[in-house]
Amino acid sequence: MATTLVRPSHGRWIGGVCAGLARRFGISPNTMRLIFVISCILPGPQFLIYIVLWVLMPSED
Repeated sequence: MATTLVRPSHGRWIGGVCAGLARRFGISPNTMRLIFVISCILPGPQFLIYIVLWVLMPSED
C-alpha cells in the first residue's frame, strides 16, 4: 500500500481520484472505477464526495 493519497499525473481519466485511491489501497484503477460506478446506483453523495476529493487531493508532480 502506498503511504500518501495523491492524484497521479499519468493513468487518470477525469480527475484522477479513482486512480489515486486505487494506488493508495493497492488495487487496480479499473477495479476502483467499477466500484465507483456501481456505487452510483445506490443512493448517496458519491458525486459530491468525488468532487470534494478532486479538490482536496494534491496532484502528483
